[in-house]
Amino acid sequence: MTLVTPRRAVLAAPALLMALTKSPSTALARAAEDGLAGVAKKRGITYGAALLAENLADENYKRALDREAALLMPIWEGKWGAIEPQEAVLNTGPLKQIIDWGAAEGKAVRGHTLIWHESLPEWVTKGLKGGRNAGISIMASHMDRVLGFTKPFIRDWDVVNEPIADPPGSDTPQSGPGDLRRTPWLEAMGPDYIQQAFIMARQRDATLRLTLNEYGIEEDTPAAEEKRRRLLSLVRELVMKSTPIDAVGIQAHLQLSNPFRPEPLQRFISALQGTGLQVLVTELDIRETWNAPQDIAARDALVAERAYAFASTAVEAGVKTFLTWGISDRYTWLNDTPGVAMPSGRKHRGLPLGEDLSRKPMWQALARAFSGGS
Repeated sequence: MTLVTPRRAVLAAPALLMALTKSPSTALARAAEDGLAGVAKKRGITYGAALLAENLADENYKRALDREAALLMPIWEGKWGAIEPQEAVLNTGPLKQIIDWGAAEGKAVRGHTLIWHESLPEWVTKGLKGGRNAGISIMASHMDRVLGFTKPFIRDWDVVNEPIADPPGSDTPQSGPGDLRRTPWLEAMGPDYIQQAFIMARQRDATLRLTLNEYGIEEDTPAAEEKRRRLLSLVRELVMKSTPIDAVGIQAHLQLSNPFRPEPLQRFISALQGTGLQVLVTELDIRETWNAPQDIAARDALVAERAYAFASTAVEAGVKTFLTWGISDRYTWLNDTPGVAMPSGRKHRGLPLGEDLSRKPMWQALARAFSGGS
């Protein structure tokens, strides 16, 4: 597959947009009526989106999310700092708001995330300085409380999030130890904190899908290749040790400044599936280059092309669950996070719907990928 450079994209935009919006099949022709979830469902694929509970106050946004997504994932509300900011005191209201709205609209909710090195309250980081036994106690108590609350509602959790260190060449490279990210969990409990987290989660919910979630492994760069190697090595080790892990989540925060080829991603997904695990796409969005063309059509064509290249590759490789990290440019970390947001007031256009909630070429590209269009 040949990817278009920014200069060529300006020239090719009209043709690309026509190709992405022209329907080759009855299924895609009905996409506007079905929404992305309906298109995906026809191929046995589940499509969903992440959200913040506060976004549900926006009635127009809520209607758009209801139309497009079958699966919901909280961006913040399930993280430690949100749900247990004080020891043994759960703040379940915001997460329950998402769960309740999802239930009313017939949508499943997946959990994000139990063990992570960020969003930790001070009481956790201070407690982890007590070493391994303290870490085990803190981890177990948190899972008792959180999984005890969510067991009736959530059947899939990101148990461990982002455990792999970023190799040289990454945006934020780290040094050792080994392949694992240096985190308060690693320092307190050692490398087997990951296995312990999965064991604890399984003990508390025997039928929960337990997922390991990671970023920076999708594109065709030396850093991504090394991170794929590190993650695959960890997964194989966990499986060899009979760790109760069910799936690997590929976050897919894609960057147009990085090249993409289908073959490395296909090989990686196949290798993960070869361990007996499922593979999910959990946080798809697309970051444009800061010198992106001024022309909106050209920019949208680039984003759509990358969305199709990635999603169609994952579909062909057998991925059955896709979530975007938001549904609309109206609410996205891409436009309010320092170092990620574009300069000079420009905004990324890296989600299926625009700020006005209209469907963009990225929406068409995902619909085509889900429906099997070329």
